[in-house]
Amino acid sequence: MERHVHPGHQLIYVSTGLLVAQTSAGSWVASRDRAIWMPAGTWHEHRAYGTAVIHTVGFDADTPPMTADAPAIIAVNALVRELLLALTDPATPPPEVDRLRAVLGDRLSRTHQEPISLPAAHDPRLSCACAIALAHLETSMPLSELANAALTTERTLSRLFRRETGMSYPQWRAQARAIRAMILLAQGESVTDTASLCGWSTPSAFIDSFRRAMGQTPGAYRDVAVR
Repeated sequence: MERHVHPGHQLIYVSTGLLVAQTSAGSWVASRDRAIWMPAGTWHEHRAYGTAVIHTVGFDADTPPMTADAPAIIAVNALVRELLLALTDPATPPPEVDRLRAVLGDRLSRTHQEPISLPAAHDPRLSCACAIALAHLETSMPLSELANAALTTERTLSRLFRRETGMSYPQWRAQARAIRAMILLAQGESVTDTASLCGWSTPSAFIDSFRRAMGQTPGAYRDVAVR
């Protein structure tokens, strides 16, 4: 979906597949257990991966159920998932919709956020380095090598990663690899091939890393995402 903006707030969720929303602040990932909170007036674009079934619930700009004024990733538990599915079901009668929205608002006001996003780079040197790193996620690229490729110094690049993304280069790369892996798995790629394409040395190392980050194995994630 091309770049657009909404006058109200929006919660974006996918019950299968994967959706990545791009804003000027970075990339945000919605999956079966995570939804994207998109504040009113935020320009964004979407791209879906796999057999994505997308659910969106809008909220009035003046009465948001949560205080986040920037895009955020929201944890989706079993109750919130069922609320989102019911609210986006055309067969749900209007009186029930009102009650469901009230419950969803209560849950969102105290739900926790999940850091599955990739902040955008604005400094030209960091932007160049990030583009190079994203194009070579399948290979191990130390910061010194990346700095040389981006025509800057290792010290400068390290400082820019911390200042603009809030992460070290290894943390940023780990996040980028996790998002790439989620996309590939949602598209039906095998665990072994995903591990190789995203730069893990072995499938077992990938499985351990993915389980720590996502709370489930990549195989289990893929089975749900491609339903």
